[in-house]
This record gives sequence, C-alpha cells and structure tokens, in this order.
Amino acid sequence: MATLQSWIDAARPRTLPLALSGIFMGCGLSWFSGRIEVAVSALAVVTATFIQIFSNFANDYGDGHRGTDNRNRLGPVRTIQSGKISKKEMEKGMLIIGGLSLLTGIALVYLGTWHSSKTAFFLFLTLGALSIVAAYFYTAGKKSYGYIGLGDLFVFLFFGLLPVAGVYYLNTKMLPADIFLPATAIGLFSTGVLNLNNMRDIINDKNSGKITIPVQIGARKSRIYHSALIFGGWIFATAYSLKHFHSPFQFFYLI
Repeated sequence: MATLQSWIDAARPRTLPLALSGIFMGCGLSWFSGRIEVAVSALAVVTATFIQIFSNFANDYGDGHRGTDNRNRLGPVRTIQSGKISKKEMEKGMLIIGGLSLLTGIALVYLGTWHSSKTAFFLFLTLGALSIVAAYFYTAGKKSYGYIGLGDLFVFLFFGLLPVAGVYYLNTKMLPADIFLPATAIGLFSTGVLNLNNMRDIINDKNSGKITIPVQIGARKSRIYHSALIFGGWIFATAYSLKHFHSPFQFFYLI
C-alpha cells in the first residue's frame, strides 16, 4: 500500500506555483479592476490545485506505463517508475482527484456565471471539462498529445489564456481584449518551463518515442525557442503595463 509521502511525491507540490500563476494573475487583475469575488477566487485556486495534482498523477501513470520514466531519465524518480505506487492505486487516486476537480469546478462556474449568463455557464463547464480531459491525455491514454509535440500548445492554452482570462471573467463578468496580453505572457512563461524539462529529457524522450519540441528541432534550436518564449512573455507583460501605466513600481517584475 502506498504511503502518504508517496502520494505527496506523486502530487509534485513544486509544480503548484506554476499551475496557480495564471489564477493569481487573473485574481490580481480582477482586484485591480475593483471587481473581485472572494468565493470565486478561492474556488478557482482550489480547482486549479486539484486539476494540477490530477495532471501530475496522470503524467506519472502515463509515462510509467509507456516506460518513458526509466533509469535513464534525468530529474526526480517517479512513483510508478519506482514502484512506490501501483498502477491500480494510481488509477484510484486519479479517480478521486478528478472527481474533486469536477465538483469544485462546477461550483466555481455556478458562482461565477449562473446568475449573469446561462450561456457563459455552459461554456465554462465545457472548458472546465476540457481542462480535466487535457490533463489526463497529456501523457496517458493511447493518443496522448504530449507524445506528438502538442504539449507546448496545450500548456500555453490551459496554463495561460484560460486561467487568466477565465478567472478575470468569472470575477468581473467582463472580458476586455487587453486581458489577453498578460494571459499570453503567463502562457509563454509556462511553456518555457515545460520546454526546460523537455530539453533536460531530450535524449531519453527520443529513445522512448516521446516526440517533444526539443526532440523535433534539436538542442541548439530548442535554446533559441526557449529564449523566444521568455522574451515574448516579457514583451506581452510590458505591453499591458504600459497600456495601464500609473506608476514606475508597476515594472518591478522586470528586475
């Protein structure tokens, strides 16, 4: 039977700040606009946390099942790989965390949209369901998109555009076009984190048949791609700050 520490390791707590960065950005921008709902923001944090843990469980399960997590892999040893958690136990863990993600997600969408727009309610329900499905099929399932070079795109969407713009709308019931500037910035930075991991694992991924961007374009071009992601993120973040300029203190994040 898996120990509590094994489940904590599988949840990968160090990934949570990245998963919550888009949520915090959306909440911060909502607060700046003067229209923030505490219950909505809190549920957004809880739901994003559950979805990230579910994604980490599914990633451990998928890579362990395919053999991508092996002794040649760099980085932390995974729980399926090491035998600390069995596949059956992980399946149960995914079911529980996935169910919690669904329940808190429905509550979040209900609070944020039901009394203002039924159309928005069903739209956000669909997006929430897609988030859970995307979290699973990153490396798990027969057609996992993380193995065909689409991981970067999905990270950009589900770690950047959706959490920032989505949480902003759920709080304010507005969706100005310029909100996609910081949303794009967070998406690019998040994709950069994924690219770093993929550059680290380029040799093992190639040998395991996991076709990431670095595997496709090579180590040197991957570094150029990484620089473009980070530089692009700064450009979009700075553009939003300039558009809403009030004080030089707004640019502290550039230091």
